[in-house]
Amino acid sequence: LFWMGAMRWFLLSALAASPATAKVVIEAMEHDIMQIQASTFDGIISKFRDSSVASLWFFKDENKDDEKFLDEYNKVAGEMKGMAKVCAINCNEYSVFCEKQGVKETPTVMIYPPNPVPAFKFEGKLEGKAVFNKLAKFMPDQTEKITKDNVDKFLTTDVTKPKALLFSNKKSVPLIWKALSSETVFKRTVKFGFVTEDMSDIVQRYKVKKFPTVIIQQGAKGERKDTYTGELKFLPLKDWVNLHSESGMGDKVSSAGGAKEESVEEAKPWLVQEVPELTAKSHQDVCFKGEGLCVIYLKDGEATPAEIDMLTGLSKKYTSQLSDRGAKMKWMWMNLAIESAYKDLFGAAQLPSAAVFNPHKRLRFTLMDHGEDGEVKGDEQGITKLLDKVLGGDARFTMVKGQKLPGWAQREAAAGKKAEL
Repeated sequence: LFWMGAMRWFLLSALAASPATAKVVIEAMEHDIMQIQASTFDGIISKFRDSSVASLWFFKDENKDDEKFLDEYNKVAGEMKGMAKVCAINCNEYSVFCEKQGVKETPTVMIYPPNPVPAFKFEGKLEGKAVFNKLAKFMPDQTEKITKDNVDKFLTTDVTKPKALLFSNKKSVPLIWKALSSETVFKRTVKFGFVTEDMSDIVQRYKVKKFPTVIIQQGAKGERKDTYTGELKFLPLKDWVNLHSESGMGDKVSSAGGAKEESVEEAKPWLVQEVPELTAKSHQDVCFKGEGLCVIYLKDGEATPAEIDMLTGLSKKYTSQLSDRGAKMKWMWMNLAIESAYKDLFGAAQLPSAAVFNPHKRLRFTLMDHGEDGEVKGDEQGITKLLDKVLGGDARFTMVKGQKLPGWAQREAAAGKKAEL
């Protein structure tokens, strides 16, 4: 008995003194790495190659080098959580699959960029930061850089889609914003814009005071706005954007031949402009739908920013004055160098000028009186005089001949030409 007890003590001591065998164990509750099987590779990675990036770590669970890499790779999975699939597969269990993928030793990491870029083996020192940077490089970007030239088109194309705007003091689109824009649902249901700090006109328009700021705008005229106040991380941002997402609305369709995607809904920049241009496409929304008189600034060419500012100021002034009188005025401008039929209709003695148009029941208008010597100009003072005359009931309106609007210039015509509709 003494001998047996001594033997048992010796064996236990020997086991306690022997070093533990290295082993890779990926725990779902402890790690952010997604461990896959050979049979799930296509459904988890291959199926989404058209619009996402992924990585796959090939390991052998009893390899010391793999065991050392576990924590590094898990850091990548944590930082990329929700943005990219960071996966792993055990080559001891799925040796045939690993061989077919050309993996001869572990640890090996394969990067799967969006199609058509082929998958490739990560080269270089296997460190978490290096793998993260490689994944980030191939993150799809569906954002649109917003400038003063395209902001109105961006906001009014696909009116059913919320417009998410990131205002940033960085020059390039952040990884999180790229990932949100290419997320499986959002890429169909939300439009993502990126506005840099130097776009002062847009920054002032949205009253942005700090960077970064995230704003979502919704509605045909952008009447609903919401500013994000949470943590600037992917998952909370995703949850917030999801609250505004209208799944399946405003999707894109392929044009004939499937060569190009076109928006189901055409851009209507005039819906979000304080003083829009009156054209064939805009005239119903801008003037002829709804109640109110149309105040039209007549110009022999494009209205300048200073003129738009002047008209905007007058618009706000009269909106405030008329708010309790049940009257409404809608403000716009017209380029008579292009809209030649309307130049003939109004017959202004000089330009710029202004007209007040009543589009309801009987089509009629009254024109600014420039005086016998042309002393009344088409400026703020002249327009104010015209409106005071209209509101005072002293204006004389001229009926549109035949109660039919003149033809509108066709803006899609070749440069330097115009055609009448």
